[in-house]
Amino acid sequence: MVGCIACEFKLKPSEAVVSESGLHVQRYDRLESRYLTTGDFSALQQMNTEYPMETRTLIEDVLKLGLVYEPNINSRFLAFYQDSLLQVVISDVEAEFANMDDLNEKFQASFSQLSREFPNLKLPMIYAQIGAFTQSIVVGNGTIGISLDKYMGPEYPPYARFYDVEQRKTMTREYIVPDALVFYLLSQYPLRNFDSRTQEQKDLHVGKVMWIVNEVTGEKSFDTPFVKRVDAFVKKHPISMQKLLGSVYLKGL
Repeated sequence: MVGCIACEFKLKPSEAVVSESGLHVQRYDRLESRYLTTGDFSALQQMNTEYPMETRTLIEDVLKLGLVYEPNINSRFLAFYQDSLLQVVISDVEAEFANMDDLNEKFQASFSQLSREFPNLKLPMIYAQIGAFTQSIVVGNGTIGISLDKYMGPEYPPYARFYDVEQRKTMTREYIVPDALVFYLLSQYPLRNFDSRTQEQKDLHVGKVMWIVNEVTGEKSFDTPFVKRVDAFVKKHPISMQKLLGSVYLKGL
């Protein structure tokens, strides 16, 4: 259920030096909500000036409404969200995620742990958005975008129209941090020579990342056969996370 878009975007200088203690989710979704429910032009201006790349990613790559420089793109963007269901979703997201302190704490703790295992890992700028049931996680160059509308809980009524019971199990608040970490690590540590790798090698690489995320979060969010395979290997052959992720071939894995 998770989507990932790789974009060549640059961080603002202030974002590139975020410390662990200051790592938190930027509430881009609140500006988006203001514009899409009231047509408040000042909110749109803030979206374009404070979050230009995030706005471009949302409009062009997530929603695929067109190019941001097209003359009528803003009205097209606004009209898209006037659908009655999406207006309800916007309101529900605002209520469900009025407070995100728990998520900020989890991100801080997880990246603190990851920084010890991967000293060269760049801390991302993390932001929330409302993506109209498209990608759950959007990863750019040093950014993580979280579509809150994909994490409203398995019993959220609109989900029944689009997703089966199995899919809805992971569409919960608890999966936001694990999903974000998986796709961010995959973007920072991609499998070398990906196109020439076997499907098993590709799946095993994802399994390694999922296992690492389970370890740094202290939660067993992912339980695939490849995650189990990695777990069994590490128990027999202790190895650093960095070496595990950087090695394509490990005897016995």
